[in-house]
Amino acid sequence: MRLPLAATLAAGLLLGMVPALPAQAAPTRYEAENATISQGVVESNHTGYSGTGFVNGDNVAGSYTEFTVTASAAGTATIAIRYANGTTVDRPADIAVNGSVVAAARSFTGTGSWDTWATATLTAPVNAGANKIRLTSTSVNGNPNLDYVDVETAAPTSEYQAENATISQGTVATNHTGFTGTGFVDYTNITGSYVEFTVNAATAGNYTLTFRYANGTTVDRPMDIAVNGTTTSAGVSFPATANWDTWADKSVTATLVAGANKVRATATTANGGPNLDRLNASAPSDSEPPTAPANLRVVGDVKPSSVDLAWDAATDNVGVSTYVIYNGGNVLMTVGGNVTAITVQGLTPNTGYVLSVIAYDQAGNASPASNNVPITTPPSDDTQPPSVPGNLRSTNVGATSVTLAWNASTDNIGVTGYNVYKDGVKFATVPDLTATADGLTANTTYAFAVEAFDANGNTSGRSAAISVKTTSTAGGGDPVYDKDVNTAYDLPWGIAFLPDGSALVAERDRFEITRLTQDGTRTVVGKVTEAVTTLGEGGLLGLAVSPNFATDHYVYAYYTSSSDNRVARFTFVNNAIGPREPIVTGISKNKFHNGGRIKFGPDGMLYITTGEAQTPSRAQDLNSLNGKILRVTPTGAGAPGNPFPNAPRVYSLGHRNPQGIAWDSQGRLWESEFGDATWDELNLIQPGKNYGWPNCEGKCSNSAYVDPVQQWDVAAASPSGLEIVNDWIYMAAVRGQRLWVMKINGNTTDTPRAFFNGRWGRLRTVVKTPDGGLWLTSTNNDKNGGTSSTLDNVIVRLKFAAAPFALSSTAFANNGTIPVKHTCQQDGVSGNDISPPLAWSNGPAAAKSYAITLIDTANSNKHWVIWDIPATKGSLPEGLGLGYDVPNQSPARQKAMSSGNKALQYFGPCPGGSTHKYEFTLYALDTATLPGVTSSSTVAAVETAIQAHDLAGVKLAGNSNATT
Repeated sequence: MRLPLAATLAAGLLLGMVPALPAQAAPTRYEAENATISQGVVESNHTGYSGTGFVNGDNVAGSYTEFTVTASAAGTATIAIRYANGTTVDRPADIAVNGSVVAAARSFTGTGSWDTWATATLTAPVNAGANKIRLTSTSVNGNPNLDYVDVETAAPTSEYQAENATISQGTVATNHTGFTGTGFVDYTNITGSYVEFTVNAATAGNYTLTFRYANGTTVDRPMDIAVNGTTTSAGVSFPATANWDTWADKSVTATLVAGANKVRATATTANGGPNLDRLNASAPSDSEPPTAPANLRVVGDVKPSSVDLAWDAATDNVGVSTYVIYNGGNVLMTVGGNVTAITVQGLTPNTGYVLSVIAYDQAGNASPASNNVPITTPPSDDTQPPSVPGNLRSTNVGATSVTLAWNASTDNIGVTGYNVYKDGVKFATVPDLTATADGLTANTTYAFAVEAFDANGNTSGRSAAISVKTTSTAGGGDPVYDKDVNTAYDLPWGIAFLPDGSALVAERDRFEITRLTQDGTRTVVGKVTEAVTTLGEGGLLGLAVSPNFATDHYVYAYYTSSSDNRVARFTFVNNAIGPREPIVTGISKNKFHNGGRIKFGPDGMLYITTGEAQTPSRAQDLNSLNGKILRVTPTGAGAPGNPFPNAPRVYSLGHRNPQGIAWDSQGRLWESEFGDATWDELNLIQPGKNYGWPNCEGKCSNSAYVDPVQQWDVAAASPSGLEIVNDWIYMAAVRGQRLWVMKINGNTTDTPRAFFNGRWGRLRTVVKTPDGGLWLTSTNNDKNGGTSSTLDNVIVRLKFAAAPFALSSTAFANNGTIPVKHTCQQDGVSGNDISPPLAWSNGPAAAKSYAITLIDTANSNKHWVIWDIPATKGSLPEGLGLGYDVPNQSPARQKAMSSGNKALQYFGPCPGGSTHKYEFTLYALDTATLPGVTSSSTVAAVETAIQAHDLAGVKLAGNSNATT
């Protein structure tokens, strides 16, 4: 079930399991394992909990768990209690706030199993500062298992009914319809009649005062608006509303003092005032964030499971509401705005953390992050090893890989991970219950075993070994390591291939763009000097090459500037980047959750993933570009067909920190997304849909949000880059340190399998290459702003176990010499040449047709193109005939670079020298008939249409040494 994080309810005491609704600001979470427990223990033997565990109360009446929560102001709090009850018997509890029972014998019914969690919500009054919330069992069955409470304090009321105000020369009436409250004020028809409201303001500032009124005459009824005896708006118009049953709003802005204010609306004509229903006083819009908490520091010694922290208070124009303590980009705990020292509990012994603090105000504005404080907890005194993992088994066997699974071990403290062995040699260390052994030999038997370990390094015995024999024939999309492309990169984040097959690579913390060839040659071609670090996840991130690069030479980059995250474009000419032209700005930034992937889609539009910049409410706010997938034109405008007219760049919302996007053979967009403390996600994106954050994380039954297709524990994945080849999904996992692989089946996938577990560390980007493989990057040492002076991350090439999509010719080998017979030298005249025989195999199953182009790579001359080749064909014969409709190859069509008859037949290579390379490119297309082209279209125009429908492509290169 997806986990509701907050719910906003109507005033009054409301109880029940309710769907989560968007909140104005994120609630504050209090983990049960950090609460005061009477007759109960902290456990972790069931799945799906938040934090480090849950409270299992003793099965007796009177056992309780008491939370200490902080409210920034007195008011009504929404309290969401997350619990599990694996029995069929209700486990009621009294819920008390500050000693007073607010819900007696509150029902906590069965949730189906102890691994299934539900949320019960109530509202109750709280005091400013510390409050005690206690759940006490009222039956011998004890409380349910308790995971956490989320607490959110409602803002003070801003609505004031006119019938409750001070009235001079007027009466309370009910003889018209449509009013709110218990009535409205009917002004006496005389100058000077008035209604005076007492408005309580939490803070001083400029408030919007909105009067709801009706005027059933045809004559304006103006009034003076005064605040605390001073007229702030004179002669405000209250025009006719058609009849006395039709109500309208009139707003003015006035300065209120903190506390009580007298707001008077006085009639200025003999007609008196309009009928007045109510006044709404909207607090001033606060867009100013707090300052960064300074001097975050460790107090005393770091302990195996806790650390004492302190920091200098942040400041804010209104006031700091909460502080949130982060490990990297994940929340550890939240405390009140008056707290600047805290003990962080529930840490894992013998483990590294990078801690920071962010301040938030009541409006949800996030400060810049504090300084980072790296710590490593010492080992504990635990010496007891976990139990031996059980039921080791193979779940998928291929020619080059075996996927394993096993049952979880148990431990007195907790299992940290598993070591997996092949023929007695460790090949993987994983945090969950699966691993894939890759690079195996076909038709060969291997022995596998697994052992568990805890945070102190206590290791179980190994499981009994199992023998698995690989198959004799490779199939599917299993990746196999091919070679190191380059092993001297800082943090290679974005990769975009150029038409010549080389790639531009963005180095996050050096802000450099390098050009990397297929043979691994690395050349710095420029620096984005406007980019800055966030000492977290910001910097120079995604890259994309224009679909029209041959003519416009544009490259696009997503980067963090001094003021925001933004997308800019620049030209790439003569191996150098040009000045940046920002096209999308105003994407808020923070230390973490900056998003940053950009790609051009099949529709030619640019897609941009943005994080919520550590302010979760932005993900649900259509006025913010954060927590979204954006879809824009190449100039940055909202793309035609986007779903939100008032948010023209937004394609989907409700995202936390998406960093991977890719399209399948049907043109559908898939996305990978970092979760917070519970679930990472793989989503199938639909325009206009809401993906839930921060109200949901993972799968749920709330119809307001779209469930992810797959979800992972955050330790197992934390996904960044995403790529799709022949409907196989490849997802790079940062924290999980593996490549997740799965096959698309309709609207879902098969069971994900984890490859290359821990081999290269934290995996960031995966991208398909022009030569039919994958490039995969590591970004180790990236959590603390990186070490830009150290070049130790890798880009590796992967190939596929199955026979690759391939194009060949019996006339010449790839990168060989094209025979004179198939060049213009064969008759000494350019054009109307003899085409070589061509054959291909292993095209994608979704291909509906094929197309082939011939390009001169030295000067980009586009010689020839043939398209609408049926998907059932796998070859073309030598010497294709003359004609737009290719003779004997119906329904295939062709065009060439010349005019007249020469434009209607193969146009072979012409003089160029022994290293003058030409490339035949075979495209698998998603359409049987290429749209938008005619017999008058140029080769370039046809190529552009082909690339808009490309599923996969492969090249066959050859040199021309024709001399005439």
